[in-house]
Amino acid sequence: MKRNKRSNHETHTIDEPMELLPFLLSVMENRSRNSVKSILTRGQVSVDDDLTTKHNYQLKPGQTVMILKNKVAAKVNKMIGLSIIHEDKDIIVINKDAGLLSIASAKEKDLTAHSQLMDYVRIANPKNRIFVVHRLDRDTSGVMVFAKNEKVKRTLQDNWKRIVKERTYTAIVDGTVKKPEGTITSWLKESSTLVMYSSPKEGDGLRAVTHYQKQLSNKHFSLLKVNLETGRKNQIRVHMNDIGHPVVGDKKYGSNTNAIGRLGLHASVLAFEHPGTGKLLRFEADVPDSFMRKFK
Repeated sequence: MKRNKRSNHETHTIDEPMELLPFLLSVMENRSRNSVKSILTRGQVSVDDDLTTKHNYQLKPGQTVMILKNKVAAKVNKMIGLSIIHEDKDIIVINKDAGLLSIASAKEKDLTAHSQLMDYVRIANPKNRIFVVHRLDRDTSGVMVFAKNEKVKRTLQDNWKRIVKERTYTAIVDGTVKKPEGTITSWLKESSTLVMYSSPKEGDGLRAVTHYQKQLSNKHFSLLKVNLETGRKNQIRVHMNDIGHPVVGDKKYGSNTNAIGRLGLHASVLAFEHPGTGKLLRFEADVPDSFMRKFK
């Protein structure tokens, strides 16, 4: 195991498979178990640049674990699990890591993109606020936009379909997708257990349309470029399962693999008309290395 210590963090390269919490306990022998668990829960640990708080995260040889040493280090790094791509007086656009909640849920009050951005804008003025425009699932990485006032939030949400010109995801899915491209159309409904599913019957649910193009494939996986014509809850995940190629790591929607240690879904591109200026903006977040390594 290689170790690299810097003033505000340390990194370790993994030599053998093991779960994250036992690994952290082994490299931080001078800390109590509770202290190490707190470091993990606070979001001070990332694996291959993806923040994770899961004690049982399965580490694999070659992965890099980064540990922020303390709260001071967190402040130096400003925000954990996200980076700001663009900011102006109306909006903030970020690249969110897998593992970070977009916003707190009723059951989970952990570190979120929303809470960190709220703290960030309040450095300048304690009255400043951040407003959620749309969300990414916790385990989905990529481009997100937040509004800096309620008027901009309403403008974006009320006109989302008209002003968004491109919404592209990259998905790594199980198996070899045969067709070079395709379109999936169904009507999505939610079960009593909060699982989305497709109905082929017209009007039986919310209409969902997903377009995909195959970028790379081998006998185990396929890398797809996915464009959303509609933006329904869990739409890509349901539709990939519908065609027999569930998103890697997506146990909820049919995958039996966890080949990259996370959900294989990334919001690559978001292009939209600026709510204030009307100018077309396009933001892109690079496809994670963990996706591409499966095709080398």
